[in-house]
Amino acid sequence: MSGRSYEAVEFGEELPPLHPDVSLANVKRFVVAAGMSFERFTDHDAARKQGLPGAIVPGIMSQGILAAVIHRWAPTARIVRIDTVFRAPVLVDSKPRAGGVVTDKNDAERTVEIDLTIVNEASESPVVGTATVAL
Repeated sequence: MSGRSYEAVEFGEELPPLHPDVSLANVKRFVVAAGMSFERFTDHDAARKQGLPGAIVPGIMSQGILAAVIHRWAPTARIVRIDTVFRAPVLVDSKPRAGGVVTDKNDAERTVEIDLTIVNEASESPVVGTATVAL
């Protein structure tokens, strides 16, 4: 696994998009591993009874997807900080796209700031965030 050098990173550089698997089967595997046995994540009908549009992807899974975007772009990077804003739920069985863009470089600390997004099929951004990443 090769690392990405700080010098090679360009301001405005877009990270390659990730199309995460948020199928019901994959979300079920995640919630079992995380010990989160809430029906709103694994049952569309139960989630609707709770006022949701359907089963939703857990917030920590969405945050993990954003971290995966970073590590696919720079496998040896260290995420110093990641801040996530959940504007709306990411729906289970949807087809989201996750990505990011480099918005700042700190030469003294050799870190980059990255704006991150998860975009749904309606081109809305239900999850956004920023990360400081050391390279």
